[in-house]
Amino acid sequence: MRDKLRVREWFFAAVGAITLALVPSLAGAATTAPAQHSRQLAGRYLNLHQCLYYSASAADHFTTFVQSQDNRFLAGTNVSDTQDSTPACGGGDGNYGLIGLLSGVKPMDLRGGRYLNLHQCTYYSASAVNYFTTAVPSRDGRFLAGTNVSNTPESKVNCGSGDGNYTVVPNLSYVQTLDLTSGTFLDLHQCVYYSDANTDHFTTLLGGGRPFATGTKVSTTAETAPVCAAGTQGYNLLPILPGVKALPVT
Repeated sequence: MRDKLRVREWFFAAVGAITLALVPSLAGAATTAPAQHSRQLAGRYLNLHQCLYYSASAADHFTTFVQSQDNRFLAGTNVSDTQDSTPACGGGDGNYGLIGLLSGVKPMDLRGGRYLNLHQCTYYSASAVNYFTTAVPSRDGRFLAGTNVSNTPESKVNCGSGDGNYTVVPNLSYVQTLDLTSGTFLDLHQCVYYSDANTDHFTTLLGGGRPFATGTKVSTTAETAPVCAAGTQGYNLLPILPGVKALPVT
């Protein structure tokens, strides 16, 4: 009987030792398991395309980020599992042609953060009386914009200084932080304004209570009509060049 008790005591002691040895391993496995993304993405990358058009006769630039309503001026912004490296743009309408060096594309990994920090940088030439807008860096690196996906909401716009002739306009350059977890679509609104007096187009991409604001936001609705403020100081909304693209983010 005494021998049986000793065997039983040895057995339970051995089981206890094995259990204690396993516990740290299981805890370690739990802490080192790869983090899972809480939201299901429609595609891994937001490819933001920027297409910049120019008329030599008017000495006038303007930008598209989505297709214009009249389909003359294109931009290939999309959500995809592929990173785009070349901007996809239309050829223009004959008068306004594509400027490849000032166009650009930025692929942003939607797994990289909760927020899309959308930077709008507006540049101006006093000699040409001409505005144009960037949201991603131009291909030649002269005209920058700090648009990114991050876990940090940004409040300060990040723009380059320009090239000497065209310089950044601080009161027309902004950043808008969009929470990508707050809806299923990124509704990207593009608004284009025109001054008859200056023969000048001006494109905006961001929302807010400003005279050139757009309806850009994250929502549960795929919007089909661009939302644009009316403009000010002789720059009036053009009905045919604005556009909107609903990009699925979840």
